[in-house]
Amino acid sequence: MTDIKNFLKSLISMPGLSGYEAPVRDVIRETWQPLVDEISESRLGSLHALRRGTGPDPRPSILLAAHMDAIGLMVTGQEAGLIRFTEVGGVDPRILPGQEVTVHGRELLPGVVVQPPDHLLPASQQGKSVAMEYLFVDTGLRQDELAEKVRIGDLISFAQTPVELAGNVIAGHSLDNRASVAALTYCLQDLQFMNHAWDVWTVATVQEEETLGGGFTSAFELQPQIAVAIDVTFAKGPGANDWRTVNMAKGPSIGWGPNIHPYIYQKFVEVAEKLDIPHQKEYMPKHSGTDAYAMQVAAAGMPTMVISIPLRYMHTPVEVVSMNDLERTGRLLAEFIRRLEPDFIEQIKWENEVSDESKE
Repeated sequence: MTDIKNFLKSLISMPGLSGYEAPVRDVIRETWQPLVDEISESRLGSLHALRRGTGPDPRPSILLAAHMDAIGLMVTGQEAGLIRFTEVGGVDPRILPGQEVTVHGRELLPGVVVQPPDHLLPASQQGKSVAMEYLFVDTGLRQDELAEKVRIGDLISFAQTPVELAGNVIAGHSLDNRASVAALTYCLQDLQFMNHAWDVWTVATVQEEETLGGGFTSAFELQPQIAVAIDVTFAKGPGANDWRTVNMAKGPSIGWGPNIHPYIYQKFVEVAEKLDIPHQKEYMPKHSGTDAYAMQVAAAGMPTMVISIPLRYMHTPVEVVSMNDLERTGRLLAEFIRRLEPDFIEQIKWENEVSDESKE
């Protein structure tokens, strides 16, 4: 059995920016291989792992999707031995100065994100957070050396090492969304000891941070009867305490909104309550900002759900999650799957009044 915390630490020690996921995909493939019956890659690079059910043919299938790509930076130029860059995915420039990074040039180069002294910046930038166009990466190389080893378009990944905090909490970069990949792995391990009628597709999708490409294409290719996006969501913390946030270490959130099928929502809540799995209702009045947005409308459309792991400091190199929430997410998914009867799809109906009011 894979130690989930160590597996997660290995995932968040890897690069794998949106559109360039190969390094982390190889690690996931190695871990999932003994837990599934088939494993392959989509044309876009998503990892498809099939665990067959025991129901009669033709068996329905459920797709569990967690994106494996990460945010980061890309080289746009050089100036006096320093690297200019832009973002890949959503990166807040306020968190960049002082960060350790790795430049993926002709060789791997350690670097740090730096900014000019405040008094040398344009007046519009003085005394405030500095815009990305005024930030640089310093590798320590002279300009002629840098020009030989780094080109425009080379990637820059965060190099923050994982940190174990008190309370079974872990911090690091790329927990959005490698934490959910670890939760899927926990689910697969649980399913080894369960009988389930449905086929289960676990999918590590690509390019969620930029195009949702993996969500669109994998759902279209695999044509499941139900699709579930597993992602992270905003946990409560300083300046983040309203209805758009959930509590960390209080269990996964179960999404409610236009990306969510009400009947699937109800069934997930029923499983969580029956097994006393801590959970929270997350309100998603617009599209969820996850692969569910893509999967819901792939092909002719499919019933979709979003299960999320609470995370603090999203899109920074020090994202924070509770391992308890991660493990509860994996267990909830496995227990939902084991309860799917062969004719479950025939019971699905769209009724907005189904469990519309939270009992929390």
